[in-house]
Amino acid sequence: MVRFPKIMKTCSISLLGSAFLLFGSGLQSTEAADVDGRWNARVEGPRGPRTIEFELKAEGDKLSGKTISRFGGQARETEIQDGKIDGDTLSFVQVLDFRGNEMRISYTGKVGEEGISFTRQVGDRPASEFQASRGAAEPGDPAIPRRRGQPVEVGPDDKPAFEDPPAGFNAVKDDVPHGKLEMIEYESKVVGTTRKMQVYTPPGYTEDKKYPVLYLLHGIGGDEAEWQNLARVNAILDNLIAGEKAVPMIVVMPNGRAQVDDRAETGMSSAPAFAKFEPVLLDEVIPTIDSRYSTHSSREARALAGLSMGGGQTLNFGLAHLDTFAWVGGFSSAPNTKPPAELVPDPGKAKEQLKLLMISCGTKDGLFGISKGVHTYLKEKEVPHVWHVDDRGHDGGHWANALWYFAQQIFQ
Repeated sequence: MVRFPKIMKTCSISLLGSAFLLFGSGLQSTEAADVDGRWNARVEGPRGPRTIEFELKAEGDKLSGKTISRFGGQARETEIQDGKIDGDTLSFVQVLDFRGNEMRISYTGKVGEEGISFTRQVGDRPASEFQASRGAAEPGDPAIPRRRGQPVEVGPDDKPAFEDPPAGFNAVKDDVPHGKLEMIEYESKVVGTTRKMQVYTPPGYTEDKKYPVLYLLHGIGGDEAEWQNLARVNAILDNLIAGEKAVPMIVVMPNGRAQVDDRAETGMSSAPAFAKFEPVLLDEVIPTIDSRYSTHSSREARALAGLSMGGGQTLNFGLAHLDTFAWVGGFSSAPNTKPPAELVPDPGKAKEQLKLLMISCGTKDGLFGISKGVHTYLKEKEVPHVWHVDDRGHDGGHWANALWYFAQQIFQ
């Protein structure tokens, strides 16, 4: 009895030690992984690839830091919000201002031996996955290289053809009538699957009236929703029509990737599918729209425009089929654009048939030389056209502005 307390004390210590041995590793596994420092990644976005650099700092279960996104020669830096870390799992939010509206991008990551495996979610778009490696990004911006490494050379012709739109030009307004935006499906024999396209019908749309149609083609990082997501097509048209600056028209935004897997995430691997879209557009998309909506079927009542890869498609398809399209607009056209002499082999015919040809690009766009080459050729051959140059990059701001102007010129 005299030693009993000592025995109990010893046993207590032994039990505690055993518990530590049993559960100590589990307790240690909940400690936050080492994420402090810089991480870099290459991400496929709706406007093409970009590099993102993360500067992270963990304090307990809190995560702070910033993201530096580089695209088209420009960089955007933002502080991360709602940062958390639990063991090898982390999450945070990047909040961007997109033309006066808040856009939240959510990141979740898993730390592993090869870096951080991230899942990136932008609004209701499909999530994308990428790997971030430790260390700062390599110098330069590989997202959109300048063609043949040549710098932008601005000449006397390279200037704006119109002033920037007024503030709120693509904002949804309560005091103007609104058109209808809907996603429809059609069967494609060329692709062998059911496909989607987004359609805008103007305020007061009625089967008792015939409407002209504008077809808008997206870029390599987009899909049938890209034009709407980047530019708010419905708001631009609603506001222009309400101000009697544009005629009531139907706007069709198809998926320009002619392959079964036509998701935006397919990236550069889907480049050949953009060239194959020509028969889909001419033989399936247009007939579908003409059969389901009250449209004018004449060439004078059809316009074609596009951004980036869609700009190249527009020039390739539209100028080759002036019996179908009288109004053509290529905005920041990508390297899929054919050489100018192939685009317009008969300048005289183009002069007779084109109601409007618009070419636009920004001086901060790495693809500037492509659009300027088309302009130079058209000028030499005396083919009338609008050549619009601003100081923007390869971005939604340029495309929204170009659409705002283009929509006012067509079908007039």
